[in-house]
Amino acid sequence: MKDKYNMSLEDNIFFAKRKLVDNIYKSANLEGIAVTFADTYAFMNNVNTGNISVDDMLKLKGLKDGWEYVINHVNEELTIDFIKKIHFEVCKGQNIYPLGEFRDKGVGITGTSWRPKLPSECDYDEELKEILSNKNKLERCIDLFCWIQRSQMFLDGKKLVANLVANKEMIKNGQGIIAVPVEEIGNYLTKLTLYYESGDNTKLEEWLYENCIDGV
Repeated sequence: MKDKYNMSLEDNIFFAKRKLVDNIYKSANLEGIAVTFADTYAFMNNVNTGNISVDDMLKLKGLKDGWEYVINHVNEELTIDFIKKIHFEVCKGQNIYPLGEFRDKGVGITGTSWRPKLPSECDYDEELKEILSNKNKLERCIDLFCWIQRSQMFLDGKKLVANLVANKEMIKNGQGIIAVPVEEIGNYLTKLTLYYESGDNTKLEEWLYENCIDGV
């Protein structure tokens, strides 16, 4: 997979900060938080438009905190504990349990009868190690984005965690930002469901590469 961008760390951090409102808007909608760009912009500037519920405001606050944590710890080694920390940052204050820990019960997924294994049945450390061994930087980041969603490590906030973890590595490696355009969420979820069922992320990766990588 050919790099689309080759940015310095400083330039990629600056780009991520400049696109922060847009990234939070896209991530929120991908997770099912129906907010407009205008309301997201207002929220990020501490303006309450009255159009966002308290629950959704807490979720946006978690996303903002998660992005700040990623940017401030972009050079930290990516480990399972780091992924758990991102879940904690994103979901704190939202009555989500277990917070910053793997789920301890089964989950169902809308649109498919496929069911992921329990975390206790998986070796996430080994799976993460295998992904990080990929020498192709961009492919590695996209793999992370896909893998965290399919693993269903947590009961809530899985797509948000996947987005933030993948973008930590995107920024660290000067690859830009990965974000699913709001108008493409339907197409993305269709392809994501096929990936859930097959375990083969080839077509999903190709689609993400063509539609969801942004940078300068």
